[in-house]
Amino acid sequence: MDEQDMNQNGWIENPEFSEKKTSLNALDAKITNLFPGVTVRKDLVNKVKGNALVPSYVLEFLLSAYATNTDQASIESGVDRVRAILANNYVHREEANLIQSKIREKGSHRIIDRVQVALNEKTDLYEATFSNLGISQVIVDPSLVKAYPKLLVTGIWCMCQIGYAYSGDPREVPWQLLQLKPVQMSRDDRENYMQQRSQFTDSEWIDLLMQSIGFNPDLFSERAKLLHLVRMVPFVERNYNLVELGPKGTGKSHIYSEFSPHGMLISGGEVTVAKLFVNNSNGHLGLVGYWDTVAFDEFAGKAKKAGRDLVDIMKNYMANKSFSRGVETFQGEASMVFVGNTSHNVPYMLKNSDLFEELPKQYHDPAFLDRIHFYLPGWEFEQIRSEMFTSGFGFVVDYLAEILHNLRDADYSDRFEEYFELSSTLSTRDKDGIRKTFSGLMKLIYPDGNATPEQMEPLLRCAFEGRKRVKDQLCRIDSTMEEVEFTYKRVSDGEVVAVQTLEELDYPQLYWRGRVAENSEDEGEAESSVAGDAAAIAGNEGEAGASENANALPVARQQETATMTPVERLAAKADGKQRELVENQRGITYYKLFGPYLAGAKKIVVEDAYVRKPYQLRNLAEFLEMLLRCKNSDEDVAVHLVTGHNEPGFVEAQLNGLNELASTFSQLGVNLTYEFRDTLHDRSITSDTGWEILPGRGLDIFQKFVDGDWLNPLLRHQQLRRVKECKITYRRIDEK
Repeated sequence: MDEQDMNQNGWIENPEFSEKKTSLNALDAKITNLFPGVTVRKDLVNKVKGNALVPSYVLEFLLSAYATNTDQASIESGVDRVRAILANNYVHREEANLIQSKIREKGSHRIIDRVQVALNEKTDLYEATFSNLGISQVIVDPSLVKAYPKLLVTGIWCMCQIGYAYSGDPREVPWQLLQLKPVQMSRDDRENYMQQRSQFTDSEWIDLLMQSIGFNPDLFSERAKLLHLVRMVPFVERNYNLVELGPKGTGKSHIYSEFSPHGMLISGGEVTVAKLFVNNSNGHLGLVGYWDTVAFDEFAGKAKKAGRDLVDIMKNYMANKSFSRGVETFQGEASMVFVGNTSHNVPYMLKNSDLFEELPKQYHDPAFLDRIHFYLPGWEFEQIRSEMFTSGFGFVVDYLAEILHNLRDADYSDRFEEYFELSSTLSTRDKDGIRKTFSGLMKLIYPDGNATPEQMEPLLRCAFEGRKRVKDQLCRIDSTMEEVEFTYKRVSDGEVVAVQTLEELDYPQLYWRGRVAENSEDEGEAESSVAGDAAAIAGNEGEAGASENANALPVARQQETATMTPVERLAAKADGKQRELVENQRGITYYKLFGPYLAGAKKIVVEDAYVRKPYQLRNLAEFLEMLLRCKNSDEDVAVHLVTGHNEPGFVEAQLNGLNELASTFSQLGVNLTYEFRDTLHDRSITSDTGWEILPGRGLDIFQKFVDGDWLNPLLRHQQLRRVKECKITYRRIDEK
């Protein structure tokens, strides 16, 4: 990369841009027309990244210069140019010696590396360390440190011209820093950004933001999009405290590591007071003094420990935006984000503990948790799949990050007060959490702060729900915590609106721990809703229960079953009689064949050599779906599959399918594991309920049908399918 490639504003210019453009969809055309020079096709990042461990904003910085044109030929040329820059200038750790030699032989060379600077008190000089290049004690001009103070914290990615001049004095470092330019914006484009926002509808703008963080908006619901935007609030709102706990693989930490050069992700979730706040030995400010957002990855984990002094100073900072070390008090603006994985599904946590159960003991503290403004329900995010990523255009993340950084100066927390009145029972911290979330979402969706009451209300409800999730769990943890009404009143008509969390609606009797939910007529109604399919389990919608009219049972039997749970009633139908399926027969389902024998199971082993092809994986998926109706919603069931390897060339597809099923159903309390045994021949289903099922054809009992057509009812209703001739044998394990 030549010197003339970089202009005074830090942008790299490409004189070979073509004006010819390819056809785009309406949104992409509008994006590229209204925001020229600051957008990029998002799929290009992974296309050029290869094995270079470079943050996305570094790559997009390069792509925005060389591959922002919509002409395909120009894009391909730009991608090739960026690849060449990475190949020639990005420093891989294993090639550090080679690059050092190149610098020596050429006299100087431009590199892309992460640079960190420290003051050498003995020499009174600033010295830089280059992470990948492996050199240190490189003298840095104080003006660079003053211009880019983050160099003194954890370092930043830079494009640097490194020189080599050996003097013969072994005490002198031969490396010279000739030029340094951080990979970040150097101008404030808020005025144009807000002006062009008016050219987009609300849905278009939200889709633009979704594409900017790399996702295809067409694959997400409106609620899912809004929850994704909440992840961005810490970048646009000062001193915002966010928690997200949920299953693995949902992208919880990605945005905090790749989205913005103003964010810092701390891996492992553990940090010292000196690193986070201030080092008493030298007076240097820690992370909260330099970064907009400090995120703690893998924060969950009961075995993790944190010093009481760290927790105390963190609580003070999260509440008052200040912290004290020694005799001096410091101010900070960094938002705090805590992300971690959960081990159990939502009903399990609600029944046995609370939604904060995975946090370390030191942080499972009401005083700490009360300072959280929003609890983001990680279990509502889908597992990240390749098709979720967009190939459309979005903002260069560095451009958007700089806009959001500058919007932190705005405050829209009171914009709703003309139209909505908060409940007087809400505490000050409840109101702060609601106001800050609302303000952040307003800045993201309506950056000029102007919106109608109809546009504001969904944002206000979202803000209510996130804070209510925190407060309701606090009431579980601390019995002295006073419950409040999460309601607001519309000024226009005086209607009072009560906000509920999704978990509260889905599992009312578990959410309220024995108290009846306000929207349930009685406890029986709440129990029915939590069972998930209680009516179907008891009567099976014409499957298992149609021929067994409860009124036909003896009175004693009716009284006995009346006290049973739905799962117990289902298990009572297991009679051990062999079933013979006739060719082309209809009305057969997995639930009817296997449900009574697997009801209430905690461990199930499925042996079937032929779970290999797509339709066989679909059969397994439907078997796992059936188990959801055969278990209590607050309990887990472990399913271990023993099967054979797929044919050569299709093994990867089999593994991907099994892994996707394992990831999806683990969130629902069905934990799938598998192993391969190519000598396997017999088929069986064994359960810790004491039953062994010998299905003659395994799970493959249905005849072929067109399963790629979503309009085909056979895809959704097994009882409509025709079956193959086979026998199903049941026997008690102790009878073997």
